[in-house]
Amino acid sequence: MMDWTDRHCRYFHRLISHNAVLYTEMVTTGALIHADEARFLQFDPKEQPVALQLGGSNPDELTTCTKMAEDWGYNEVNLNVGCPSDRVQNNMIGACLMAHPQLVAECLHKMQSVVDIPVTVKHRLGIDDMDSYEELCNFVDIVKQSGCTTFIVHARKAILQGLSPKENRDIPPLKYKWVYQLKKEYPELEIIINGGIKTLDECDDHLAEVDGVMIGREAYQNPYMMADVDQRIYGAELPPKARKAIIEEMIPYISSQLEQGRYLNHIVRHLLGLFHAQRGGRQFRRHLSENAHKPDASIDTLRQALDLIPD
Repeated sequence: MMDWTDRHCRYFHRLISHNAVLYTEMVTTGALIHADEARFLQFDPKEQPVALQLGGSNPDELTTCTKMAEDWGYNEVNLNVGCPSDRVQNNMIGACLMAHPQLVAECLHKMQSVVDIPVTVKHRLGIDDMDSYEELCNFVDIVKQSGCTTFIVHARKAILQGLSPKENRDIPPLKYKWVYQLKKEYPELEIIINGGIKTLDECDDHLAEVDGVMIGREAYQNPYMMADVDQRIYGAELPPKARKAIIEEMIPYISSQLEQGRYLNHIVRHLLGLFHAQRGGRQFRRHLSENAHKPDASIDTLRQALDLIPD
């Protein structure tokens, strides 16, 4: 059974715009309504600002879960209209909802009616054969009538039959210019681009065309690429923190979680990419992968891994 430290794997998106937000991966309405909500919603205050992404298509259930999110202190709720997996399709969740813009608009309208925090939508360019720019604009035209003003656009279409979720993150071609054009045609909307973005240089290029950039896999696999985002994007004057210093700052938090009976590997597996492409990085990852799951794993296990990184 997943404890809440394991829930940290749900964090997968970092938004670069006027308001930097950490987004959680999708949680279905059924999971929140029928399970222990703390399992999915608890977070550390230091993680703020943080947004919850919901998967669902029942307006009443989405409304209930949106209110839960606000009560738990989330800064934003996002409706997932982009996930292409078979499991969510069978429950009318994710990208298949692009074929039902009126339902999406109804869901968003009701979600907004019960909270004061922003409610946003994340979607694809299209699905299957519904993949023209005109159909994308039709989706936006209908959905924006809900009052939703923030559209996070994964700049690929989703192929619901024939590709796996992993393949849907890579195979359909990226069409960034479509997202740029959306911003030109809907200047009143906040348009945020997502998909295949790996560097802050790329972010700079996109920010010349749209309101924000969402970083997904790269922020997880190579988190240090975000180290100087505050300096480059937000004008912070403090220098970026060193990788080892970041680990040292994590240790009190990790220690407190271990004292509560959490498992070391549930936390440190999300640190494995911190030394990506650095000397000793492979040894650091190997030591934690081989030892952090053991019953006697402790802070010493992490420090032993850290000692494998040259000064």
